[in-house]
Amino acid sequence: MTTIKLDHVSRWFGNVVAVNDITMDVGPGVTGLLGPNGAGKSTLINMMAGFLSPSAGTVTLDGRPVWRNEDIYREIGIVPEREAMYDFLTGREFVVANAELHGLGDAEAQRALALVEMEYAQDRRIGTYSKGMRQRVKMASALVHGPSVLLLDEPFNGMDPRQRMQLMEVLRRMGAEGRTVLFSSHILEEVEQVASHIEVVVAGRHAASGDFRSIRRLMTDRPHRYLVRSSDDRALAAALIGDPSTSGIEVDAAEDALLIQAADFGRFTALLPRVARDHGIRLYTVSPSDESLESVFSYLVAA
Repeated sequence: MTTIKLDHVSRWFGNVVAVNDITMDVGPGVTGLLGPNGAGKSTLINMMAGFLSPSAGTVTLDGRPVWRNEDIYREIGIVPEREAMYDFLTGREFVVANAELHGLGDAEAQRALALVEMEYAQDRRIGTYSKGMRQRVKMASALVHGPSVLLLDEPFNGMDPRQRMQLMEVLRRMGAEGRTVLFSSHILEEVEQVASHIEVVVAGRHAASGDFRSIRRLMTDRPHRYLVRSSDDRALAAALIGDPSTSGIEVDAAEDALLIQAADFGRFTALLPRVARDHGIRLYTVSPSDESLESVFSYLVAA
């Protein structure tokens, strides 16, 4: 039962704090590391993999320090987001080279290529691969030595829907086998389909931790803001303001619209069209004004 433990870990680059006092455990199964771009996910993964030293705190693998410990590379596989690959090699040559670093050979390389369904292109040069194919051959090289821990940084980038589904199934299977799998993403739906446990980071801080359903409930139940344009904004505002689902309405003169804060998301979405119909008001625009991941995660930090 392999566990990575981060204990009050921080990492800064000059005056920039990339990771700020994070404590978390990543154990067997599939864990999603969720956060907007620039949240510090890659820095965290690089520290877990032993590529970066913490500026403060410790990262351990089953109690052993990860930094400057070569032995842990026998147990960890990593799929980095960066495209640092040898384009002049074929896919098979690249995976075989990684196998040989672990004292393994062609048989293990072929098994890893088959696992990610890259046998059909294994003799083509990596320089001719699409983004999704490059992701999969990186995955094969990370799996070639059968690691107990797999760390993936935005692994689904550039993949088509079929490739994503295939990789998701590989990750689910590895988690079911008892391996420790952590993958980062800024896309909520990717995490929902694969991970049962989530760690959320925002601006280098640990924002939330738990099973997916509880985190999703926090996101859904937060106050929502909508920008609404109609044929009669004043009449619409007067009709909505008395309902408990609406906690605030203001006029945005620059947008010539209403900014409505909904305290009860489900009730408000049913109320708005009904009120407009009953008062003969036409709705021209109804759009969320705070649906970016950054705003959702910022809410979690404050929750």
